[in-house]
Amino acid sequence: MKNLIKKFLIKSGLSNKLIFTALSTESALQRISKRKIEINAVIDIGASNGSWSKVAMEYFSDAEYFLIDASDEHIEGLKKFKKSHKNVDYIIAAAGEKDGEIYFDNSTLYGGKASKEALNENFKKINVRSVDSLAGEYDLEGPYLLKLDTHGFELPIFDGATEVLKHTNLIVVETYNFNITSESMLFHEMCAFLKEKGFRCIDISEPLFRQYDKSLWQFDLFFIPESRKEFEVNTYE
Repeated sequence: MKNLIKKFLIKSGLSNKLIFTALSTESALQRISKRKIEINAVIDIGASNGSWSKVAMEYFSDAEYFLIDASDEHIEGLKKFKKSHKNVDYIIAAAGEKDGEIYFDNSTLYGGKASKEALNENFKKINVRSVDSLAGEYDLEGPYLLKLDTHGFELPIFDGATEVLKHTNLIVVETYNFNITSESMLFHEMCAFLKEKGFRCIDISEPLFRQYDKSLWQFDLFFIPESRKEFEVNTYE
């Protein structure tokens, strides 16, 4: 296994970096950018203060960026990010299946969870918007990059992005090895779900091992259309 990893690092031009660096968001985006994937608009769902989009902007600098986050605690960070980048806009709302209201637990700043019902006293009603609705309202034109950091609420978001998905060239989604909510998908279920939508996994980043027993907890997967030429080759060399 060590030899395979070393071989991968050398071929990726990363032989002078640590293994965890090769699995960083930045390294994955660097690899993705070399695939010449056309992106006109980045829709960053679960954007927090814009930190992920800031990294993505280094590799998709000509794209428009629209950031969606449910926590009003990130307003100042998003305002600052928008002020320093003229190609950025944002909205404070949850993303979901359709426009309306939803419940959101904001007790953890970077770990908020949306739900169709209040699961405990921490869940409060907030506005929810579909990605399709926002894309129309803000004149966001594809091809799109969809990024989801949404803690198990992915399925309703994809259900509300039917039209956008038809014009999406790259999906980046935080996936899990455990059922973190009753509706969340395990990583292999996410792969199967997106394959039905016409996408296949092409890269990975940010693996995280849980504190409890160091089991693989989560990681980001990168999906591109299965019609891409990369999937025409089934050999290692």
